[in-house]
Amino acid sequence: MDLQVGRLLSPPSGMALKPSNNIWIRRQQCPCGDWKCYIRFEGDDQASVGLHLATNETASSSSSLSSGTEPIFTPYVGQVFRSDEEAFEYYSNFARKNGFSIRKARSTESQNLGIYRRDFVCYRSGFNQPRKKANVEHPRDRKSVRCGCDAKLYLTKEIVAGVVQWYVSQFSNVHNHELLEDDQVRLLPAYRKIQMADQERILLLSKAGFPVNRIVKLLELEKGIQPGQLPFIEKDVRNFIRTCKKTVQENDALLSEKRENDILELLEACRAMADKEADFSYNYTSDENEKVGNIAWSYADSADNYGKAIVFGCALLKDDSADSFAWALQTFVRFMRGRHPQTIVSDIDSGLRDAVARELPNTKHTISIWHVLSKLSSWFSAKLGSHYGDFKMEIDMLCQLESMEDFEHQWNLMLGRFGLAADKHAALLFSYRTSWPISFVRGCFLARAMTAEYSKSVDAFLKRIISSQTCLQVFFEQVVIASRFGNSPIENFQYMPLKTCMPMEEHARIILTPYAFNVLQHEIVLSLQYAMDEMANGSYLVRHYKKMDGECFVIWIPEDEQIHCSCKEFEHSGLLCRHSIRVLVAKNFFQIPDKYFPLRWRLESSLVSLDAQNITENTNECVQAFHSLAATLLTESLASKERFDFVHKELVGMIDNVRNIPTADEAVFDTANNLADCEVVGTSLSWCIRYMFKLYRNSEQQSLWHDTSVGSFSLISI
Repeated sequence: MDLQVGRLLSPPSGMALKPSNNIWIRRQQCPCGDWKCYIRFEGDDQASVGLHLATNETASSSSSLSSGTEPIFTPYVGQVFRSDEEAFEYYSNFARKNGFSIRKARSTESQNLGIYRRDFVCYRSGFNQPRKKANVEHPRDRKSVRCGCDAKLYLTKEIVAGVVQWYVSQFSNVHNHELLEDDQVRLLPAYRKIQMADQERILLLSKAGFPVNRIVKLLELEKGIQPGQLPFIEKDVRNFIRTCKKTVQENDALLSEKRENDILELLEACRAMADKEADFSYNYTSDENEKVGNIAWSYADSADNYGKAIVFGCALLKDDSADSFAWALQTFVRFMRGRHPQTIVSDIDSGLRDAVARELPNTKHTISIWHVLSKLSSWFSAKLGSHYGDFKMEIDMLCQLESMEDFEHQWNLMLGRFGLAADKHAALLFSYRTSWPISFVRGCFLARAMTAEYSKSVDAFLKRIISSQTCLQVFFEQVVIASRFGNSPIENFQYMPLKTCMPMEEHARIILTPYAFNVLQHEIVLSLQYAMDEMANGSYLVRHYKKMDGECFVIWIPEDEQIHCSCKEFEHSGLLCRHSIRVLVAKNFFQIPDKYFPLRWRLESSLVSLDAQNITENTNECVQAFHSLAATLLTESLASKERFDFVHKELVGMIDNVRNIPTADEAVFDTANNLADCEVVGTSLSWCIRYMFKLYRNSEQQSLWHDTSVGSFSLISI
């Protein structure tokens, strides 16, 4: 063979390496049903199974360096590098420009210095050592590319002024074989790398059943290159797929064993809880091999404690099929002693929709608007580009339309404006239109569960107790703690001041829970801004005094004191709207009729103890006394600057002292029960008011919440 000397080129100016990424990404399958479509949520961790192939970004870095126009200098004896890896990358780039590749040969190690010598040689260095042939009928006789080439670069480590560095101790660029041209050198094994984007595409096509040769042809067509111009060959694709499958199978076996152990521990925890608490319920399914498939449980105090967001129970399902969801719904109804929920709020899921229609035909199934809006970016931002912001604003507007006909008409116009008439995700949303826009679900009782605040609170609650590292037994214990905290019947009382001094408002404060009163109070305040016109048929047209649109029709039936508004707020949340309140005020009602205080939102409840009721009854007396004391203090302190400065200083110190008093103490309950005997002065009164409690009450309805984004099925009352 001819002896050739490598071509002279220059060193790269920078050799920063990017960290390697994992090729297996766990993503949520899109409910549109397209196997190629996944949902990416902002901030999601892209978990992987731990497969570390030679897929780091060195290849792309080397490729970009090799395609540069700067010459690469030939290495020389005495050349210094900061590390042996830096030297290897430098020599590798030089080799690629000169038509060969290199590999790592031997290394020498000492007890004091560790590895102090590295040998890098040409890929054809040395000779192939004969191997003992396997006992097969037709052994493969592979030809070796090694021909004893003496091209090499040897490194030696030294420490100069306490700094470790590597210098070239020997270098030879003499080859005893032909050097390759650029279009040939790229096919050497050292330079054939499958980049991350190509890896994901290959795995996706392989999952769809494409053979290797068709995968390669498809990639060539997608990249617009000639056949054979990919930076890898069919053999690399085949080896990559085989390695991935083998690694996944091994990891799946380990995960399957761990999963079975976790489920057995969870089942044992349920049995122990059932032995300890007679009202604790659980149920599970098993296959012919007695492996647990689905499991669900409910807590002792969950079936009777309604009126706020509480945990009814949990169900862990083996998959998201309609059959699994149907089992979960059947179990939930059994836990609730046969009572069916009036409304179910969930994410978009065809399996759950089918299960609800089959198992709970009289239950209204709605989709959380918050979940719909959270998917818009994943579905439409890339396609619409700079127009996505306008699209998002139109969706927000459509969600608030009150007429179903208007929604459908405006939806079709929007699709035409943005070119989404044939879009699969737009079609999916429209197919679910009876479940998520306000115009279609306005008449369904949802107890304000469609608000973004409620959806986010439930989502945050679930994510606090669930993570990819949580074993099932720990998850069970966390849910127990969370449910007992959430189901606690007594909470810190917060004084609810009046804003209008209307008798209707004062009466509602006595009847309603703090949450319900705050909502109704907001409607009472806004009702003052609305005008009312009586129509010929006895109904009333109510509209804002400034806005000419958005008017509502209110029907008043005096015989049995019935009132109905076209906005359907009462049917939706169980609380009267501002339009109805405006008509009641005009009709000289000083109290809202009793029928419009649903049991869900009342302070009165059979579950409330007498002591708890005494707390509520004594609250107003304490507050009135405090107001009287504060008014007197204000009048006296304004008499002079000296008085004002003294009162201001004392009050600031008093507030600091009160804030230092613990807010959670068992003695609170005893103190709260004796509020009538408390001194209505200074710190004592403030301390007592700080520890008053409220109780969310019993409810006649309950709803079911499903969230697929955290991989579990949770039953939560609203």
